[in-house]
Amino acid sequence: MKNGSRLAALGGVVVAGALALTACGSDNNTTKSSANAPVGDIDCAKGSVNAAGSSAQKNAVEEWTKVYASECAGANLNYNPSGSGAGIQAFTSGQVAFAGSDSALKPEEVAPAQQRCQGNPALNLPMVVGPVAVVYNLQGVDGLKLSPETIASIFSGKIKKWNDPAIAKENSGAKLPSSDIKPIYRSDESGTTDNFTNYLNKTAPSVWTWEKAKKWPNSTGQGAPKSDGVTSQVKSTAGAISYVEMSYAENNKLQTAHVKNGAGEYTELSPDSASKAVAGAEIVGTGNDVALKIDYTTKEPGAYPIVLVTYEIACTKGLPAEQAKFVKSFLTYTSSAAGQKILTDVGYAPLPQSVLTKVQTSVKALS
Repeated sequence: MKNGSRLAALGGVVVAGALALTACGSDNNTTKSSANAPVGDIDCAKGSVNAAGSSAQKNAVEEWTKVYASECAGANLNYNPSGSGAGIQAFTSGQVAFAGSDSALKPEEVAPAQQRCQGNPALNLPMVVGPVAVVYNLQGVDGLKLSPETIASIFSGKIKKWNDPAIAKENSGAKLPSSDIKPIYRSDESGTTDNFTNYLNKTAPSVWTWEKAKKWPNSTGQGAPKSDGVTSQVKSTAGAISYVEMSYAENNKLQTAHVKNGAGEYTELSPDSASKAVAGAEIVGTGNDVALKIDYTTKEPGAYPIVLVTYEIACTKGLPAEQAKFVKSFLTYTSSAAGQKILTDVGYAPLPQSVLTKVQTSVKALS
C-alpha cells in the first residue's frame, strides 16, 4: 500500500531541480510535466538509491521521479544520465542499483553483470519506447514521404537535391524545390545515431554500406552536438534534414517525415504508431529476461519503423535488501499503466501491452 507521508526530496536534486539534471551526453529539453498524475497502488520504498545510464530516457525518468515523489516517502533516487555504456559500467562495478541502456546487455557484459548480482542473472527490462523522427525544414512541403532507400541515399550523399526524381516519385503533387539538401548529423556519440544507422543498415543495405555506430560514420552534411544542437541547426537551416528523438521534434515544432514501413505504408510518427513497431518485436531473452529484437522492416499495419527501446538493467536478486525493495517498487511504478501513460506527455511512446505484460511479470519476480 502507499506510504502515508510525502517524499520531500529525491537524491537532494531530483525533485527540487529534476529538469536541471546534467551529465555527459544529456540534453536540455523542455517537456510537459505530469507531476500530478497518479502513481497507483504501490508498496513504496525507503532508502537512498543511485542509478545511471541512458540519456535518451532522461526526460521519462525525471517525470517518473517527480510523480513517485508525490506518492512515496523516505526514499532518495539519483539518476545520472551519463550514457548507456557508462551506466552499465557503473552497474557492473557496483556503483548504482540499476542502469538504463539503449540496448540489452551485450554478451561480454552478461558475466560482469551476473557477478555484480552476486551470481544471479541481471535482467533486461524494456521500459521506454523512443521514436526517432526524420525532421526537415522545407517551407510549403508538409507530410514529406520517404522510403528507407531514399533516406539512406540522402544521408550517404547520393541524393543531393530536394527535387531528385526518387523524392518526387514518392511525393506526387508536392512542390519540391531544386535547392540543395543539407543533412545534419549528431557530432557526438549517441544512442540515437546508433539506432538510426542500424535502421539504415537493416532496411537499405545496398545503399547504406556502413555498420551501425554511435559515432556518425561518414562526412555527408554537417555535424551538431546533442539533440538540442541538432534541432537548433535544423530550425535555422532552410533545406535541412536530420534525425532526432520525437520529444525534441515535438517541442521544437519541426516538420517530420512519413516513413515507409515493411507493409509499404508511409506512416506518420505518433506514440501509437511507434508502439505498434515494438509490438512486432521478437523477445529474444529467456525466462524473465525481456531483451527485444526490433524488426525495422515490420509489416505491422500502421507501425512507424524507426524506434529505439531503452532498458532498465536490474538484478533478479543479490542487492542489499533496502536497494532491492526500492528498485522493485520504482520499476513496479514505471511499468504500471499509470507510469506508461506519462510517456506520451513527454515525447515518448508506451510499451505495447504484449511486451508490458511480460515486463510486469519480470518486475514482480525481483527480490
